[in-house]
Amino acid sequence: MDAQSTVALPLALALELSEGEAPSKRTLDRDQAAELANLVAADLHALIPKVDAARLALAGTLLDSAELLRPGFPVWAMLEELARRVPRGHLDNVVAFGSHTGQMPAPVLEPSAAFAEGPLRLLPMSLLAPPELAGELSDALEDQLLGRGEAGRRTADWLMRSLGMRLDHARYLSRNDVLAMASAQYASVNLAALWQLLEAALLAPDQAETAMSARGLGLQFAGGRVLAQSPARWLAAQAGEDRQRTHDFAGILFELRQYAVLLDAHGVPLRLQPGATGTNAAGPGYLIDGIAEAEPGYGQPELFAHEAPGLGIVAVTVAQRAGGAARVLAHGYPLRPEALGPLLATLADHYAAQGSVQALGRVWLDAEGRLGAPAAALH
Repeated sequence: MDAQSTVALPLALALELSEGEAPSKRTLDRDQAAELANLVAADLHALIPKVDAARLALAGTLLDSAELLRPGFPVWAMLEELARRVPRGHLDNVVAFGSHTGQMPAPVLEPSAAFAEGPLRLLPMSLLAPPELAGELSDALEDQLLGRGEAGRRTADWLMRSLGMRLDHARYLSRNDVLAMASAQYASVNLAALWQLLEAALLAPDQAETAMSARGLGLQFAGGRVLAQSPARWLAAQAGEDRQRTHDFAGILFELRQYAVLLDAHGVPLRLQPGATGTNAAGPGYLIDGIAEAEPGYGQPELFAHEAPGLGIVAVTVAQRAGGAARVLAHGYPLRPEALGPLLATLADHYAAQGSVQALGRVWLDAEGRLGAPAAALH
């Protein structure tokens, strides 16, 4: 079987850690990866004997589902590329890739420390099957792994001994199973709209998809990125008393922060939907909604920080003041605590803002109920 003519069937070995447990390491060395691959091959053969006609490739790296579920599925793509480079006769029908001198053979296979505390670890695998068998084998994997995919006792014992941890479960999953598991996880924490966008990014990246968050923020996947409705424009469209509206506005920004962290983990950029005027921008951990440029007839641009209980600074407004009016130039949204400083610096530089940021102590609304800035000096 020529490796270049095979069809790749992506799989994963999911390790559910017992409470309070953590692996002693996040990668396996070459010898350990090879040993594990042989155990896995025996497990899969017991479930579906026809897997012997395919070639098993395994990467000895413990990843989070977010690291596996990224546009283009880069981890599985790299595993398949590495496997195709190894001549068929060299290692028969099992090939494994582990760390050497502490490094995996490709950067994309290196587990991120940001996900090291997760209770579920996934080892990526793939079956390279002959084209004439790929469809039948894929159907068999989808059918058998869901109900009977628990790893064998020898495999589970080897994993616990080699990684120095206890496991509640070790189970084989197809890529579709990993997708379904992620979908259920996000739905369980009221983030079904996020998964709707991620699913489009993963499975239909050339198509646009629209969604609405649980709190009512408009979202769209298009052009390889997620576009979120401007929180200020969302606020302007809300009815009711100002107190409730500012409370809801803080909730929207809390939700947007959740989306930002998770989209970043999955490698999907987050931006603001373009407005009628101005230019939107983004930086690491923040978004900027540009509304207008400074005008000579007003004062020097100033920075004003909107604050919400429990969330700190949720937005920064750039405004010019003159004649008892404040003219808003932009709103900036820090989505991570460490992004506030760079956001302030970017706004101050672009708009040549004077003085230090002025803390408003609350979310400030103008006379028309829009996110704004005080028309007169606070002190």
